[in-house]
Amino acid sequence: MKPTIRSTDPSWHRWCIGSVLIVMVTLALAVLAKPAAAQESDDLVPGAGETIVIARPTWDTGWFQAEVISQLIVELGFVVDGPTTYDNASFYEGVNNGSIDLWVNGWFPLHNQFLEANPNGVAQPIGFELRGGALQGYVIDRASIDVLGIETIADLADPEIAARFDTDNDGRADLIGCNRDWACHAIVEHHIDAFGLRGTVDQVSSDYGPLMEAAARRFATGEPVLYYNFTPDWTNGVLRPGIDVAWVPVPFSSMPEALDSRPDDSVLDGIVGCLSDPCNLGFPPNDIRAVSSSTFLEDHPAIESLLENFAISVDEIASQNAQMYRGEDSEADIEGHARAWITENAAQTDMWIAAAITAHVESGRSLAPRPERSNTDQVVVDRIRAATRPTPPFVTFDEGKYDGFTIELLSLVADELDADLELYGVTSNAKLIDEVARGAADVGAGAVALTSEREQRIDFSQAYFDSGLAILVNDDGGGVLSTIRRFLSRELLAVIATLLVALVIAAHIIWWAERRNNPEFPKAYRQGIWEALWWAAVTATTVGYGDKTPKGAAGRMFGLLWMFVGLFVLAYFTAGIASAVAIDEVEGRIGGVSDLRGQSVGVVADSFADESLALQGIATIEYVGASDAYEALRDGSIDAVVHDAPVLQHYVAGLTDRDMRLASDVFAPRGLAFVVGPDSDIGEAIDRGLIAVIESGDYERLREKWFGGD
Repeated sequence: MKPTIRSTDPSWHRWCIGSVLIVMVTLALAVLAKPAAAQESDDLVPGAGETIVIARPTWDTGWFQAEVISQLIVELGFVVDGPTTYDNASFYEGVNNGSIDLWVNGWFPLHNQFLEANPNGVAQPIGFELRGGALQGYVIDRASIDVLGIETIADLADPEIAARFDTDNDGRADLIGCNRDWACHAIVEHHIDAFGLRGTVDQVSSDYGPLMEAAARRFATGEPVLYYNFTPDWTNGVLRPGIDVAWVPVPFSSMPEALDSRPDDSVLDGIVGCLSDPCNLGFPPNDIRAVSSSTFLEDHPAIESLLENFAISVDEIASQNAQMYRGEDSEADIEGHARAWITENAAQTDMWIAAAITAHVESGRSLAPRPERSNTDQVVVDRIRAATRPTPPFVTFDEGKYDGFTIELLSLVADELDADLELYGVTSNAKLIDEVARGAADVGAGAVALTSEREQRIDFSQAYFDSGLAILVNDDGGGVLSTIRRFLSRELLAVIATLLVALVIAAHIIWWAERRNNPEFPKAYRQGIWEALWWAAVTATTVGYGDKTPKGAAGRMFGLLWMFVGLFVLAYFTAGIASAVAIDEVEGRIGGVSDLRGQSVGVVADSFADESLALQGIATIEYVGASDAYEALRDGSIDAVVHDAPVLQHYVAGLTDRDMRLASDVFAPRGLAFVVGPDSDIGEAIDRGLIAVIESGDYERLREKWFGGD
């Protein structure tokens, strides 16, 4: 008989209800305590598509960290606006008023002044991205230190020592210092007074990047260098402390009153490349930290957790900065460097992400599906402040002043618009474009070609110059130097050496056979060999003057043999000359783009030539600047340089020895234009000014001045 369960049994009801409650509680706890890996597998994240405004500093050596944290925040499901570049004061003001959420480029105690300037503000440092690894100090080349016996920076109070570093001939040393909007500028000025250097040292506060590039070039030619430096920065990989240059200590600690710290804060042990140990650098070591507002952090526990854990070593930052210096400095390059770092450190970054998600859940907040990332354009500008990059003849930089075709043209446009023109320099096209895109500059003025890739981020004025690419090669087409080079080729020298050896052997044989009975070949070795050598030469070349003839049987037999051998020797010599010259002409001839395949071709990194040849599948060697490529071509490291045609034309026209020439007509035509912000009003104004300059005839006069009638 089938058993039945009576529904009226109280124990049965209690058992059912208890079982259901246990199951429900278990499921709830499973959801709340769900591991980060399981949450990610369901693609649930804290961000829910909320936009986070991220800043980065004006020094591009800090952009790498900003991009890494941006990509990690995107992994948490947030949408990132930026990173957008701000100077120090603007950033801290933006955090306090809520228009900016965070950055990871705070230097402390250097930036304490910005926190103290807003005592009621909400900005606060969080985490330690780099603890104590950011150093600052003064640097001098080792040669000058050894020659002058420099021990501290105070030695520059001696006018004779200071004169070694005078680059503008005003009698005072020129110390490459900090940009005026950097916190360190005031400290350097304070040191100049504190160490009695006001009468012998000037702080050069223009554009740090271009000034340091110029200093590196001067050092390479054996000239002295004097500059403020910080770590991490690319300069330490080019001008190496302890090898090329040295940290020069200060005589005693001294800081401005607003930044005063403990007396011994700037005295550090084990500083590589310092003249003393311990070393008083004059600046306390800085922690690089994230900065956000207390309100933002309270509302975003996941990001708070991420910023507390976020850390990158000084060597990793320096390595990426060196990649930027070598030409990998576009926005795409920096984004790629950040992705690569995250991938290489996946075990660590995965833990940060997991901890951030856990912090979000433990705060009582729920997760949401991961949104798709969106991109937005940047700001509109309304004034003529131009970022520029030296690219002769369009932009030149000499004695701290900018000039060139593009600069003079923009000045004429500004006059037409009745506007003041302010110029400042950057070190790469990527930086120039970024300055305009973020609104720090109204216009980018250089030799910037219009490309579809750049058009995706910024806008252009109408083209003001029809440009394109050309090929520069060593001039092997003629002239005395070319002729000498061909006749000194390895192949031809081998032919000549073979002929000389054959003549010497023949001379010894005929002299040995005729020396006893023939007065035309004297017994004395020196005189006899000389006469025998003459006979061997005229006989081999079929000249046969007859002033010397063998008389003995052995001599005549050898003479007859040498006559026939001479025909082959002469033919070999003639063929060798023809072959050596022909090989030189064939191997060195580049007449167009199609001839570049299989050759060593130099280009400037991140240039239009670099992009154009890559699209055609032509392998290239990248150089930081055009001058580096020219030197590589001159010393034979590469076979050709491809660059902007007007730039190469200007360079060739200025050569005094004419050892280079253009190997092709202009190809890949492309216009040059001013860079303007997306949808900015100033773009229309620039176009209007350009038209007015062209209609007035000033444009043609300016073009003829810089490029000639053609």
